[in-house]
Amino acid sequence: MVKGIVGCKVRKNTDLEPMLLKLKSHATQYEGFKGMENLVNEENASVVAMVSTWDSLEAWRAWARSTITQELLRQVETLLTEEPRLTTYRMMMPAPMWV
Repeated sequence: MVKGIVGCKVRKNTDLEPMLLKLKSHATQYEGFKGMENLVNEENASVVAMVSTWDSLEAWRAWARSTITQELLRQVETLLTEEPRLTTYRMMMPAPMWV
């Protein structure tokens, strides 16, 4: 499984939630999509991350590269102070016992 993260810095007094809901709604139409959560940095509320879980890297990339996702990300840029960053993390198997 992979985690796909869209990280961004939001302009002050901006409601990003409607656009995040559109991105999630679009993601739910893709095979391999498992879920999504939105996180706000506790020390700096302008930093937001949309973290999604996917069955595979290919599924994440298909969504991230789709024309609809790209258009939604272009639309969201007007609410941000810089371009959104997309990053991918592969989930590691946990160690049998953490010390």
